[in-house]
Formats: sequence, C-alpha cells, structure tokens
Amino acid sequence: MAAKKPFALRLDEEMMKAVEKWASDEFRSTNGQIEWIIHEALKKAGRLKQKK
Repeated sequence: MAAKKPFALRLDEEMMKAVEKWASDEFRSTNGQIEWIIHEALKKAGRLKQKK
C-alpha cells in the first residue's frame, strides 16, 4: 500500500456535517468517508491507474 500523504481540507459547516452523517451511516470514519468519495469520483472519471 502506498504511503498516505497528509492534506488539510476546509469544508463549510453544512457540508462537513453531511459528510460526518454519511460516514456514520456507513460505519466509516469521516476521513475514511472523504477518501472513499474521492476514490469513487476518480474511478468514475477514469482517472485511476488500474492495479495489476
């Protein structure tokens, strides 16, 4: 697994609360949920390299 790089992200309060609720509903951490959202968006856009 590649090393994870820390990254600061600023979200407005309403968006952050929505992400926290979604994460809770999916039994994920907020960070894990944001990572999953980005991963899914990258897959959908065809921007992820295929793993062999």
